[in-house]
This record gives sequence, C-alpha cells and structure tokens, in this order.
Amino acid sequence: MTTTLWRNRDFNLLWGSQALSDLGASIAQLAVPLLVLELTDSAVKAGLVGTVALVARLLARLPAGVLADRIDRRRALLACDAVRLLAFVALAVAVATGRAGLTAIIVVAVVDAIGNSLFSTVEYASLRSIVAPAQLPAAVARNEARAYGASLTGPPLGGLLFGLAPALPFVGNALSYLFSLTGVALIRRPMQARRDRDPPGHAAALAEGLRFVFGNPFLRAVLAIAAPLNFALNGAVFTIIVTLQRHDVRPGVIGLTETIVGAGGLAGALVAPGLQRWIPFPRLIRSICWASAGVLVCSAWLTTTVAAAVPLALVIFIGPACNAALFGYQAAITPDHLQGRVLSVIFMAAMSASAGAPLLAGVVVTTWGSPVAILIFATSVAVSALIASLAAGIREMKPIDEVSAVWPAPPDR
Repeated sequence: MTTTLWRNRDFNLLWGSQALSDLGASIAQLAVPLLVLELTDSAVKAGLVGTVALVARLLARLPAGVLADRIDRRRALLACDAVRLLAFVALAVAVATGRAGLTAIIVVAVVDAIGNSLFSTVEYASLRSIVAPAQLPAAVARNEARAYGASLTGPPLGGLLFGLAPALPFVGNALSYLFSLTGVALIRRPMQARRDRDPPGHAAALAEGLRFVFGNPFLRAVLAIAAPLNFALNGAVFTIIVTLQRHDVRPGVIGLTETIVGAGGLAGALVAPGLQRWIPFPRLIRSICWASAGVLVCSAWLTTTVAAAVPLALVIFIGPACNAALFGYQAAITPDHLQGRVLSVIFMAAMSASAGAPLLAGVVVTTWGSPVAILIFATSVAVSALIASLAAGIREMKPIDEVSAVWPAPPDR
C-alpha cells in the first residue's frame, strides 16, 4: 500500500493531466465571451453563450452519472478528451480564418459543457479505484487545489493570449485536452471495480442511484449541506462584484477581489489535509459551516470596498477542508458501481441551487441593498451549519478506515 499520494503514480498522472486541462478550460472560459463580444459587440449574446453552456452542463449531470456507472470509465474519459480536443481545434481554425460565428461558438460551448459534466463525474467516480480509502479526503483536497490554481492563473493567461491572437486561447485549450488524454491513457490501474452483473436500463439505473442517496443518512445530509453552501457562496461573490461596479470601482480592482477570493481557496485546499488529520470529520464540518456563517455576517458591512474580499476569502479558505471531508467520506461509503450516480445527484443539487443565486442577489441588491443580500446568504450558510450539527448522518460518521474496510483497496503498482 502506498503511504503518500505523491508516490501514487496513477493518481499523479490523473491529477497532473487534469491540472493542465483545468488551466486550458479556465483560459477558454474568459476567451469565449471575449470572442463573442469582438464578433457581435453584444453583451447579451456573450451572456447567452454562457447561459446555454450552463444549462447544457446542468442537464447532462444525471445522465453523466448513469453513464459513469455503465461504461468503461477509462474509455469514457478518453472519448471526452478526444471530442473536446477536436471541437476546440475546429474553433481555433475558424477563428484564425475569420469564419467563426455565434452558432459555431455555441455548439463548441455546449459540446465542452457536456464533456465536462461527463468527465468530471467519471473522474471523481474513479478516485475510489486508484486511491487508498484513507487517502480519499487528501485526494479530494488536492483536486480542489488544482481547480483554484487554474482559476487564478487561467483568466490572466487567457486575456494575454487573446490579445496576441484571438485563436491562441482555443489552441491552448485544445493542447490541454491532448495532455489530459495522454495522462489518462498512461494510467495502469482499472478505473472501476469488476462488475458482476449487467447494469440496469438508464431509468432503472438512475432510480437505483436516487434510492441509495436518499436512503443513506450521510448522503442526505450532504445534499442538505452542499446546496445552501454553494448557493450562498456563489451569491455572495456576485453581490460583491455587482456592488463594486455600482460604486464605480475600476474593473482591475474588481478583478483583484476575485483573485483574493481564489487565493483563499487555494491556500485552504493546501492546508485541508492537515485539518482532516487533526480534527474529527463531524466536528470539522460543523465548525467550518458555523465559521462561514459568522464570517459572512461580518462581510455585510464591507461590500462597498475591496476589503469585502477578505471575509469571503476566509470562507473559501475553510471550504476545501469541508468538501474534502464530505466527498472523501462519500467515496468511501459508496459502492463502486454507484459512484457516478451518487456524485451526479450531489453535483446536480449543488449546481441547481447556485445557479439561482446571482438572480436573487441582483434583485435583493437593487431593492434593499448589498448588506441585506449578504445577510440572506449568511442565513443560508447557517442552515447548512444547523443541519451539520443536528443530522444523524454527520454526527455518526465513523473513521474512514472503518467505513471503507468492506471495499477492496486499490493494489499497489
């Protein structure tokens, strides 16, 4: 058995290749609306592309979970990378030759969104097969660090590349999918346990996953905790951005606010494994939720300055430890043949809740002001904290080695 993730060849191949892929996606995330604005000079159309991609990603979540449990996971990852690679090569060529149009951009954005839903679900479902049970929370924390690192470096690099040539960000994203494809292909271990029975039909498979989630006290608690948390954090960040814009704060300063928040998340992901070793999971989850609610209340009086980013950065700083505990434990208690469906249900609930946060934030900021909006989101976090304190599924969490003992650990290679 490997004693550290740094010596786990297959995990490091997956993590390293996805770090590059996340960077490419972050680059493209900025470049796509810039391209639409350059071609159409319409902020509405730029927003339309983002909304269509978000809806496509949301609609693909549950089917992605079913597929992750029905098909060969390695082939699914390779297929996602190959399709997205071709899509962004085609978009880069179209941009370079002056043939890119709004329809082509939307098609590529939708293909990328669906591919992202399937890839991320399959990747997380595969962790249990390549990482020892006790290392699952640390693996989730490292994935969080990877995502925050990409969110910090990708947008500035995307803007730089777009300024040099509009096609370059899409070339970069295509290359990132090539690196991802190569990394996945080099993984030696099977990415799922042996399946002793044929999977049920799609509808029956989804129903089986839903029954498992809602029949498990811990997973029910995860749903009830994750949805309000994601809703609140997304809404709080949007509230501060809108408020700063309304007070004529320069765009560069607003961008600095997001950078501060992202840096808090990256730092939190790096210290998350240490927190998990020192503090039992139930106490860690409760403490993080209550601390987040308190910090958000404090930020309600700072929304008109860049100082508002500091409390939010503190919330994001302690968030990865909570995610690592919740999703590491989820991976340990969920049978391999249900991993994809369980994850897709949790992701779907979290995404659905957070999608409505910007709209509510805009309405509340316009009607009652930003402090009220932040207090509403702090209340939402308090709901998560209350559930974390009272839910039997959280209070009765056992050491991860005990709950995962019934599932075979991945072999050393």
